[in-house]
Parts: sequence; C-alpha cells; structure tokens
Amino acid sequence: MKLNLTRPIAFFDLETTGIRVATDRIVEICILREQVDGTTQTHTMRINPEMPIPPEVTAIHGITDEDVKDCPTFKQVARELASFLEGCDLAGFNSNHFDIPLLAEEFLRAGIDFDLKGRRFVDVQNIFHKMEPRNLGAAYKFYCNKELVNAHSAEADTIATYEILKAQLDHYASVTLKDKKGVETQPVVNDIKVLSEFSFGMRNVDLIGHIVFNDKHVEVFNFGKHKGKPVASVLRDEPSYYDWMMKGEFPLSTKKVLTMLKLRGFNNESVKLDLI
Repeated sequence: MKLNLTRPIAFFDLETTGIRVATDRIVEICILREQVDGTTQTHTMRINPEMPIPPEVTAIHGITDEDVKDCPTFKQVARELASFLEGCDLAGFNSNHFDIPLLAEEFLRAGIDFDLKGRRFVDVQNIFHKMEPRNLGAAYKFYCNKELVNAHSAEADTIATYEILKAQLDHYASVTLKDKKGVETQPVVNDIKVLSEFSFGMRNVDLIGHIVFNDKHVEVFNFGKHKGKPVASVLRDEPSYYDWMMKGEFPLSTKKVLTMLKLRGFNNESVKLDLI
C-alpha cells in the first residue's frame, strides 16, 4: 500500500555506542525519505562517535572502532543530515523512545537547531506492540512474510520498518480496537497524523519522557524520588533539584524543557513548550 502523505516522511534507524541518550553517540544512521509522490531516497552513513564502542555493543551491530575511525563526526555531517530531514515527519522502530531523542541530542551537541515542532512521529514498534506484541524480526516475518537478514544493520532495519508500516496498513485496514475506556476506533489508517497520535502513546513533555503530563495536563517528573510530583512544585520547594539535573547526565533536550518550566515559574506566565 502506498503511504498517503501530505508532506515527506523519513524512516530512520541508528546504531550507537549504547542506549544512554545523554552520553552515547551514533555510529551509523540510515534514512529512507519518501516524498508525497511516492518516490524514495535512502541515505546511509557511518559516523565516528569520538568515543570507544564497547565490545558488548559491537557484538550486537558488528561495528568496531576500526570501522569508524576515519569516518566523519556527527558535527561534520549534521547540516547535511538536517537538510535531508527538512520538512519531514519522522518514523522508525522504537523511535519515539530512543532514536528521535538521541538524534535530537546529537544535533543539540553539534549546535544545529533541528526543529521538531509540528513534526509527526510514527513509531512502528508502538503500533506493532499494541496490535501484535513482538520484536522487529517477528514483525517483519508476521507482516511481510520475510526473514530479516542483516538485523542490527541500520539500512536493513530501516527498510524493514518501512515495509512493515505499509503492510500494517493493509493488515489492519478494517480492524477495530477497544481502549481502556471501552471506546472503539479503527486506529491504523493511511493518515500520518492519526498514526502519529496512535503510536506516540505517552504524553511526554521532553523527548525522552523524564517529564510528562499527568491526567490534569500538569507537567510532572516521571523518574526518581519526585516521580509523579509537579515540576513547578519541586522547583519551588527544592531549588537545588534544578541544579542537580542541569549538572547530571540528562539529555540536553530535557534540560532545555526543565529550564523553560523554571522560567515560566519565575515569570508567572505561560511558556509554550515547542520542543515536541
């Protein structure tokens, strides 16, 4: 099934030095960009992370320090990547939880204003887990009846994710899903806005989900000793918590949101959070 697009969408996958958004780095990226007319471009590159790749991580994706030692750094290719992603919605497998936050972090470290405002995020894994809980290889077999060759290669994973979403649209064309409140919908339709809303899931304030909206649409911490507490209350009652987070190994995108919330409290006025 051809994707019904109103603007380009970029499917992408990252291979990295680890899973810590605040401190790990990209070693390989593949982006498959589909235009509104259905034409696609694929851009794959390896990147020097400027830090050692742990052996246990190399055992997963097969990329060694030697493989990337002569590759460009992310900062050197950041503008090229930002240009390739210009105007695109973003899609991937587990991308809302990991790939998008880490990519945004790399752009921030490179000093590139990679604007996520207004983009739609389609996480194919979230759609899969809500409809058929399994992993990428199983998803590829289930939806496309193919074996995933070269798993944990950014290009193979990206292309598989692209094919899975199109197969999901066919597979769930008339499937009704009942939510926790008993409301029935047909959530998997050929509309990127609807898919984004269905697959995004969490009500994140920052990209990684350290700060989320509660049921009253109030920003609360989603980790640690203040989990569930309003950010504004914590910053007011324990000002040192802000300093601790700003000095800690938290993503720059999280620190940006935290600072905006702090400024909103100081100014006693609304500050629009346009990060996502």
